[in-house]
Amino acid sequence: MSTPSPTIRVQAHDFDLQVEVDALTGGRTDIGAVVSFVGLCRGEQGKLSALELEHYPGMAETEMRRIADLAIERFSLIGATAIHRHGRIEPGENIVLVIATAPHRQAAFDGANFIMDYLKTSAPFWKKEHAADGTAGNWVEAKDADDTAKDKWR
Repeated sequence: MSTPSPTIRVQAHDFDLQVEVDALTGGRTDIGAVVSFVGLCRGEQGKLSALELEHYPGMAETEMRRIADLAIERFSLIGATAIHRHGRIEPGENIVLVIATAPHRQAAFDGANFIMDYLKTSAPFWKKEHAADGTAGNWVEAKDADDTAKDKWR
């Protein structure tokens, strides 16, 4: 059996979770588990008006595919989807989607976690905060906790 090819997209427009799940599972009877993660823009208790997400075109997609391919191989996933938005994203809007499908739940959970942990630290995306009071925000710094989460997979 051939290795599944993940769905990878970087896009400005929103995504629909159910449409993406249906694309992975439609007509399949070998999938026993679907795990999804949707990351949302937080409003930081009213302090944030938006996040501005930038990426390195071409390189972002290549890295996302590399990460998803690793997860498919490591966890024997049947399928994987990773979608990351760019541009201006307001509180409550979707930022990122990760879906993993597998014959059993643990592989799907681990695959989705692995993909997300690596996206946070390895994919070339940058976030700039825009404050609700109109002042220009700062670029969001990398967090040690994200590196620690990724390191658990080594």
